[in-house]
Amino acid sequence: MFKEINSRLYDCGQKVQFYSSLVNPTTRYINNLAYISVGVLGGLAALNGNLSVGIISSFLIYATQFARPINDMTSILTQLQSAQAAAARIFALNDIKSEESDANRPDLKPRDGGVEFKDVDFSYNKDGELIKNLNISVKPGQRVAIVGPTGAGKTTIVNLLMNFYDTDKGKIFIDGQAIDSVTRDSLRRNFGMVLQDTWLFSGTVRENIAYGKEGATDEEITKAAIAASAHGFIKHLPDGYDTMITEDGGNLSGGQKQLLTIARAMLSDPDILILDEATSNVDTMTEQRIQKAFLKMMEGRMSFIIAHRLSTIRESDLILVMDKGRIIEQGTHEELLKRGGFYYKRGEGGCVV
Repeated sequence: MFKEINSRLYDCGQKVQFYSSLVNPTTRYINNLAYISVGVLGGLAALNGNLSVGIISSFLIYATQFARPINDMTSILTQLQSAQAAAARIFALNDIKSEESDANRPDLKPRDGGVEFKDVDFSYNKDGELIKNLNISVKPGQRVAIVGPTGAGKTTIVNLLMNFYDTDKGKIFIDGQAIDSVTRDSLRRNFGMVLQDTWLFSGTVRENIAYGKEGATDEEITKAAIAASAHGFIKHLPDGYDTMITEDGGNLSGGQKQLLTIARAMLSDPDILILDEATSNVDTMTEQRIQKAFLKMMEGRMSFIIAHRLSTIRESDLILVMDKGRIIEQGTHEELLKRGGFYYKRGEGGCVV
């Protein structure tokens, strides 16, 4: 399916480039023909005494002025089409309905309960089914790994859990409370997330870490950085914790940015921890140090781990193997290996993809 769509896109792209490159030269060619025609016919008329040289000169100027806006327009035709496509996206965004107000809902009050997905159906596109009849029950303090091929629905489960999307059918419960019956702010305050795509803002290293907890002290920030194995490289920065980070962390390596986001999550000390390929941008040695910090952080705390590396998920209490929006296998690492199914076959190379 993807190969077919990608091939059609490639063919259309080639045609667009070819035809768009012909438009401006074609109009200029026609306008130049008109200019030459005026000059030749005017010259013949002048020789016969029907037109003066001044009138011919005026006609030539008019022909040039008439052609100029047409040539300018065709030279920016591609930009105009891009602007039209961008405007369509903006209008589509403006047409999206705002989230309903949750001011009248109560706040979520965690009571060391579990998480339950009950008969959940969901799809981003109503024409294509993604998750169907999903049932998951996670006990308090349990460490759950979610694995499977790209597009299987792993990150979608996290998005549903944080109520970024409403389910098409079924309910999601935290501590026995349906997440669509409590305020979104109180729900999301209970989560700490470390994503594959790092996010940093323009400010000091200290400010970026402190974003994880309002009113965090310097001591708490330093402890979080040490736990995330980020303290070492921070000390070697020009101004240490006061070093300015450019927009989106442009003056840091990918691994350093990931370590800072991990430190931020550790500082927030959440009730539920979500790791979405959190160690994908760090080297093996750093990953091992971070794994130790994560193990300490996850003690007594419910955790959801989305990963492809077996080294990241083998110690999980429960591994959910997903494919095409459904859980096809579940169990511990040892149990799944003994079954010799999907997890075993995909995990032989050290990755479950």
